[in-house]
Amino acid sequence: MNFEMRLYELRKKAGLSQEELANLVGVSRQAVQKWEAGTSRPDLDNLTALTGYFNVTLDWLITGREPELSQPGPVVVENHYHYEGWRYEYKSKRTLWGLPLVHINLSQRGLTWARGIVAIGNVATGVIAIGCFAAGVLSLGAVCLGLLVLAGMAMGLVALGGISLGFIAAGGCALGYLAIGGSAVGVYAAGGAAVASKVAVGASASAELLAVGRDAAGAVTMGLDASKEAVAQAMLQADVPRWVRGILLFCSGKY
Repeated sequence: MNFEMRLYELRKKAGLSQEELANLVGVSRQAVQKWEAGTSRPDLDNLTALTGYFNVTLDWLITGREPELSQPGPVVVENHYHYEGWRYEYKSKRTLWGLPLVHINLSQRGLTWARGIVAIGNVATGVIAIGCFAAGVLSLGAVCLGLLVLAGMAMGLVALGGISLGFIAAGGCALGYLAIGGSAVGVYAAGGAAVASKVAVGASASAELLAVGRDAAGAVTMGLDASKEAVAQAMLQADVPRWVRGILLFCSGKY
């Protein structure tokens, strides 16, 4: 078995793609492809990285033979402490649409990318994605993008987070068609400080059509002490969709 076959067998046994091995060594995927095709050889630094990752000797990787052991001599111990940090990866064998059902890829240092139906990683993409940076149908993490998102910074169809942007957005700072938060801006908005193009509800509310709040500014203004019936009627006249009307009435304390 020659060098390229040994490298190919090591990579397959570890369950790595050419691109994943390239990322670990710090080269391009094309470089790994050429190594396995036998059209080029890695330099000494790359060979050292390969032997370290696969836990094989340099002699075996290059020649296929293990070095002969010499006679025992004085033992010299050199201690070198270099903390690389931990890393954990799990990838299920079962797949759907070419993706593993579960892919977990976490490390203490650097970015690791998890791709699966359920993906958990420093960077995660999947149907359900959980990570520092996540994108999926359901996304949870620090900075996320998706349909239903819960994150420090969230962007999606329904976004919940410290800073959120979406069709329905809720958070400390919210921007959307329906925005709910400490500071909320949207077509319809509710919160401590609410600014809307149509209806705003909050302690401080500003809107073109209807503003309901302690400090309200708009074509029609109402106080927070107004009755539920009066507020509901005013929203009906402002042509507020029924589902939005229910949420705004709830936010105004009328339910």
